[in-house]
Amino acid sequence: MKPIFSNLLAGAALALGARALFPRLLLLKFRTDVAKLNAGDHGALLDAYADDFVLHFNEGPHRWSGDWVGKPAFDRFLQNFTAAGIQGEIKAITTSGPLWALTMWVRFDDHADAPDGTRIYDNQTVLVLRTRWGKVVEQHDYYTDTAAILALEAKLEELGVPADAR
Repeated sequence: MKPIFSNLLAGAALALGARALFPRLLLLKFRTDVAKLNAGDHGALLDAYADDFVLHFNEGPHRWSGDWVGKPAFDRFLQNFTAAGIQGEIKAITTSGPLWALTMWVRFDDHADAPDGTRIYDNQTVLVLRTRWGKVVEQHDYYTDTAAILALEAKLEELGVPADAR
């Protein structure tokens, strides 16, 4: 009876260890994708999203407003993101749920500078993502300062940075 108990205990310890390591692996993967995004390449990040993905973004008179439904729409969202020169950084990832239906909470800070180096945007965000079998299917973005998004939109219009239409 002791070998069965010790094998069960070892298996449980291994499962807990793997579960603790998983958010760190996600953090490494998404930080790499965001580094590419910051360099203007959003393809690696886009690959993590399902074809039927939906992004729920802050409503308002700005180029990112509302729901972005489907991977092609999210592609255009990311094109607007990179065209605006926004630079982001993932600060932390927390997860819950089973691997095939994971929920992630991501602390994401972002900023943008004008061509002369002046900071025109600075914000902090919590992203809540739902996954299905390893692909993100839904995302809600919650910003600390939604007025900063409106100010960025005004500055981008002033600088002549066009929005990619939906």
